[in-house]
Amino acid sequence: MTKKIAIAGAGFAGIVIARELALSGKYSITIYEARDHIAGNCHTSRDARSGVMIHHYGPHIFHTSRDDVWRYVQSFGEFGPYTNRVKAVTERGVFTLPVNLLTINQFFGKRFTPAQARAFVESMGDRSITEPQNFEEQAVKFLGQELYRTFFYGYTKKQWGVEPTQLPASILQRLPIRFNYDDNYYNSTYQGIPVDGYTAIAEKMIDHPAIEVRLGQRLKPEMREDYDHVFFSGPMDEYFHYRLGRLRYRSLIFERFEAEGDYQGNAVINYCQEEVPYTRISEHKHFTPWEEHEHTVCFREYSKLTEPDDVPYYPLRLAEDKALLADYLHLAEAEKGVSFIGRLGTYRYLDMHVVIGESLDLARRCVDSALEEWPTFSNAPL
Repeated sequence: MTKKIAIAGAGFAGIVIARELALSGKYSITIYEARDHIAGNCHTSRDARSGVMIHHYGPHIFHTSRDDVWRYVQSFGEFGPYTNRVKAVTERGVFTLPVNLLTINQFFGKRFTPAQARAFVESMGDRSITEPQNFEEQAVKFLGQELYRTFFYGYTKKQWGVEPTQLPASILQRLPIRFNYDDNYYNSTYQGIPVDGYTAIAEKMIDHPAIEVRLGQRLKPEMREDYDHVFFSGPMDEYFHYRLGRLRYRSLIFERFEAEGDYQGNAVINYCQEEVPYTRISEHKHFTPWEEHEHTVCFREYSKLTEPDDVPYYPLRLAEDKALLADYLHLAEAEKGVSFIGRLGTYRYLDMHVVIGESLDLARRCVDSALEEWPTFSNAPL
């Protein structure tokens, strides 16, 4: 007998699982999506006036080092070559990110070799910090005050809404420093952007007779009894009606503006100074360098603490959030027939490729096991 599966959310966390379960022939799947489109925060569409492919919830560059994940996404559409090269506006000028040999030489007016640059930056680091306890200590330990204050302090404070001393040191792992001229923001083996946009990829994923999508409808926890199993990619605290309180997220506000020609000459430019209210400007036609557009569409990006009616983006995960999360994890583990998936469902900062990889792993595990053995979390150990 075919089992009935419900999935909350038509982002990649949910639709990858839906696709893999549908292919097994064992399940009928209903996806509930509160918004009027699929693909979640990766939703893209063509701008009517300019023809530019718009990333409606901010830039998304696909990158991964997993061969199977790269092959998987390519099976649903062509990916054009794209290298993410970010620039940073500071009080001392415009520089390349991540901080690399060019950034160091330009910033300090030097002509360092890689070895010389490494030794120079190490000499600037605060050696009295043996075990960094927060973001600021981690940065100052490895970069010194001058690079930290110029490139990271203001941007980080704007993005997270708190002093960097309140953030965990682990966040700095996303901000590499290089002692060569490599200006690729990512270290991944593969990188690209779908030629027809992410929503087209998502549409092909759910194109299966065993999958039904209900847009504009939210899967409510009390509907759990109507299905043999539920995959929930919404906020974990929302599933439990916030009975223990709200987990905190950062949200984004996008201020759109248009221009003729080329506005800033690059896809993404960060604004590192604290007094500049936005964190970055993205010019979306540069995400498809194989296309030509006379008109251009840009977005200034502002960060704020998520309020009830906002779209949540980044889990804040400060000490009090982690304490509350631990309590919600206990509730989730006691819930039968529900798996929490994705960034919101597991309250972790996850890039798109990680979400897809975890969902693939989870779906394959579920297909090969009985419903009673399906894990509560998408990141459960195999």
